[in-house]
Amino acid sequence: MNENAIGKVIVDCAVKLHMDLGPGLLESVYETLLAHRLQKAGLHVKRQAPIPIIFDGIQFDEGFRADLIVDDKVIVELKSVEHIHPSHQKQVLTYLKLTGLKLGYLLNFGAPVMKDGIWRIINGKLD
Repeated sequence: MNENAIGKVIVDCAVKLHMDLGPGLLESVYETLLAHRLQKAGLHVKRQAPIPIIFDGIQFDEGFRADLIVDDKVIVELKSVEHIHPSHQKQVLTYLKLTGLKLGYLLNFGAPVMKDGIWRIINGKLD
């Protein structure tokens, strides 16, 4: 599957999960259950995947952790907040740049309606 096809599955699963549970639970709950649903859909999911930083030619593994990396192609960052701050979008773009991946999603399960809590973030050009 390419990034766009994976993204469609991610968004569909997130919307269904939000409809089932509603807003306001802890981010970790949504992470666990979304990962489960994505795996049931046949996707490979890494949770709390380390994103190292390479600085001065040295790799530091203490960098960042992506909430989910799906099929080694799409990063998913989850929030459960009232409002997304621009720094949350920058966070996803930074993860994309550090990994060389092209597509990321910022999903805010704190939004009253999930469609208002979805941001698609692109690093470069998708095939």
